[in-house]
Amino acid sequence: MQASDTTLKRGGPRSAGSIPQRRVPQAWPKDRRFRILSLDGGGIRGIFPASVLAELEKRFCAGRRVSEYFDLIAGTSTGGIIALGLGAGFSAVEMKTLYVERGQEIFPPRKQSWLCSAVSFLRQTVLYRYDRDAIARLLSETLGEKLFGESACRLCIPAFDGTHSEVFVYKTPHHADYKLDRFEKMINVGLATSAAPTFFQPFKNGGYQMVDGGVWANNPVMLAVIEALICFDVAPSQIDVLSIGCGDDPYIVSPGQIRFGGMWFWKDAIFAAMRLQSLAATNQARLLLGPPSVVRLSPPVYSPSIELDDWRRAVDLLPSDAVDATEANAARIKSMFFADLAEAFVPVPVCKPPFAE
Repeated sequence: MQASDTTLKRGGPRSAGSIPQRRVPQAWPKDRRFRILSLDGGGIRGIFPASVLAELEKRFCAGRRVSEYFDLIAGTSTGGIIALGLGAGFSAVEMKTLYVERGQEIFPPRKQSWLCSAVSFLRQTVLYRYDRDAIARLLSETLGEKLFGESACRLCIPAFDGTHSEVFVYKTPHHADYKLDRFEKMINVGLATSAAPTFFQPFKNGGYQMVDGGVWANNPVMLAVIEALICFDVAPSQIDVLSIGCGDDPYIVSPGQIRFGGMWFWKDAIFAAMRLQSLAATNQARLLLGPPSVVRLSPPVYSPSIELDDWRRAVDLLPSDAVDATEANAARIKSMFFADLAEAFVPVPVCKPPFAE
């Protein structure tokens, strides 16, 4: 939710500043498509969308950045970090390199022994699996002191506010109603959207306890589509979407779940919720815009699946999967998204920070 009331008290519920009427849509040429890039969450499996974008950039962008061809980018968790990198001016090739070469700093390769596995299992049943220092350091080195409002492209980055139990969407100042998030540091947005439960401690920021946006919008495609429709005078028939996932692993109900039930057998039900949210969001976007307007890319299903923190397998498998997925859809993607550059994003000006005295 994007608050717009400049009198909103810092740390109060985000919803307290919501406008009570429909937003006034901004003009958009009737002869111009509105192109959306949507990036799923998925931990280190973000190597796949980063690699797809790097491949598209090399093939179709003629030295330009891939972000220059999209009118809006939405990203959740690892997808949010990629989106922030693109907004900060990095190329997709640079973001892929960051994930491939330095992802192991956040998710160190696991030690292969039964004792290490047992200790790790016991530890993560009561403690967070990883310390946030590594990801905070990497984001700080990458994004520096850049503000969210300095993004070179329109961004929507979902998170969850655990203090007031509300959805929380960071939005660049691409509409006159959006006054708050432009002054937030990009690093804080990245730490908020990627604070995955059990992996990282919630990120305390401005009176909020921020949790990974994947708990409600791991696939942010509908968030992006709705954003386009409420902020701009565009028809659904004008919108094209490139949606890139990190792996749509099936969730099969086991015999133990059927026969016994209980918390032990259903401990991983969050993965069912994430898969079904993603399927529902993709299908809703296709129903609203028309199936030809939504291109969805995702890596193949592996058995066993690539864990969200398995840097080694992700590096070994996903870059080549990205090349294959790009090749299979290259002609369609090129014609829909890379025929010409998007209009440059110009933030809506504001006189002073909303909390200034």
